[in-house]
Amino acid sequence: MKTDLIYGVEDRPPFKDALFAALQHLLAIFVAIITPPLIIASALKLDVEKTSFLVSMSLFASGVSTFIQCRRFGTIGAGLLCIQGTSFSFIGPIIATGLVGGLPLIFGSCMAAAPIEMIVSRTFKYLRNIITPLVSGIVVLLIGLSLIKVGIVSCGGGYSAMDNGTFATWENLSIAALVLLSVLFFNRCGNKYLRMSSIVLGLCLGYGLAFVLGKVDMSSLNVEMLMSFNIPQPFKYGIDFNVSSFIAIGLVYLITAIEATGDVTANSMISGLPIEGDSYLKRVSGGVMADGFNSFLAGVFNSFPNSIFAQNNGIIQLTGVASRYVGYYIAAMLVLLGLFPIVGAVFSLMPDPVLGGATLLMFGTVAAAGIRIVSSQEIGRKETLVLAVSLSLGLGVELMPDVLQQAPEAIRSIFSSGITTGGLTAIIANIVIRVKEEKD
Repeated sequence: MKTDLIYGVEDRPPFKDALFAALQHLLAIFVAIITPPLIIASALKLDVEKTSFLVSMSLFASGVSTFIQCRRFGTIGAGLLCIQGTSFSFIGPIIATGLVGGLPLIFGSCMAAAPIEMIVSRTFKYLRNIITPLVSGIVVLLIGLSLIKVGIVSCGGGYSAMDNGTFATWENLSIAALVLLSVLFFNRCGNKYLRMSSIVLGLCLGYGLAFVLGKVDMSSLNVEMLMSFNIPQPFKYGIDFNVSSFIAIGLVYLITAIEATGDVTANSMISGLPIEGDSYLKRVSGGVMADGFNSFLAGVFNSFPNSIFAQNNGIIQLTGVASRYVGYYIAAMLVLLGLFPIVGAVFSLMPDPVLGGATLLMFGTVAAAGIRIVSSQEIGRKETLVLAVSLSLGLGVELMPDVLQQAPEAIRSIFSSGITTGGLTAIIANIVIRVKEEKD
C-alpha cells in the first residue's frame, strides 16, 4: 500500500533515529500505563508501598509485552511496531474483584481468563466473516473518538483541575495550544529529523512554558525515591480464584480481542501492509495471541492485563517510523522505568495540558485510521445500517454513561465503555443483517 513512511516495518533505523522515535512513543504511553494501577490502588485503598510497586510492575510488564509483540516468537506476536500497556477496559471488573478478594483474586482471575483471548486468536480465520474489516474499522473509530475526550480533559488541566476550579484556564489552554501547533508545524517540515521528533519538540516547548508559568511541581522528588529500586517478584501477593470474577474478566478479554484486531488492522494500514489475505490474518492472530499471553505474564509479575495501545498508531503516522525494531528500544525503556521509579517520576511531573496538546492530535489520527479502514470497504445499505447502529450505541454510552445507571452491576461494568458497546453491536448487527439478507 502507498505510504509516506520514512522507515518501514522491516527497516532498521540508525540508533539516533530509532531513539528519537522510541522516546516519542514512550512519552505518549507512560501516563496511560500508570493510570490504571493508580485508579485500582485508590479504589482498593492500598498503601503507598503497594501502589508504588504495582505502578513499577505495570511498566516492567509493558516492556516485556512490547518486546514479545514486536519480536514475534512463533505464533505469538504481530511482528509490527505494536506497543502494549495496562488496559483501561479491565478497570471496572478488576475493582469489583478486588473488593471481594483483594490482589490475590485479581491476579488469579486475570491469569485464569487470559487463555480465552488466546483461544480466540487461533480461531480468527474462522471468524473473519464475523470480525470483518468493517467491524474492525468501527472499533478503531470508536477507540479514537473515545480517547479524544481524554485528550480534551488533559488540555484543560485534567481531573485534578476540575476539582480545584482551575480547569480550562488560559494558562492550561495556552500550553496545550502551543504543544498542538508545535507538533503540527514540525510534522510538516521537510527535514526528517524534525518530523520524527515533532512530538518530543512540542512536548519540550510545552514543558518549558508550563515551568515558566509555575505549573511543574518538583516537591514530590526526594532522596528516598532517588535511591529506590524495584525487583520483579513473581506471585508476590499470591493468587486466588472464583467463578464469578472469572466470567466478568473473561468477557472483557473477548472485547479486548476485538480491540486488538482493530489496532493491528490500523497499524498494518498505516505501516503500508495489506489488511486482507494470509499475511494479514497471521499478523492479527499473532497480535491477539500475544495480547492474551502477555496479560497472563503480567499477572505473574503482579500487574494487570495488557492490551495494544491505539495511540501509538497515531505516532507512527505522525513520525513516519513504522519499524518494529524501534519497539525493542521502547521495551528496554519501559523495563528500566519499572526498575528505577525515579525515572518514571520525572515523566509523571509533566502537567496534563502538555500531554493533552500532543495526545489530542494522536487520538484524532487514530479515529482517522478507523475512517480509512471503513472507507476502504464497499459501503452499501447493509454496511450503512451496521455503522449507524454501532456508532449510535457506542457513542451514546460514551456521551451519556448514566443511561446504564439502573442496570445490574455486571451489565454496567461490561457496557460502560463505548468501545465495548459499539464493538459488540457491530459484530451482532453484522451477523444478523447478513443472515437476513441470505434468507431474503
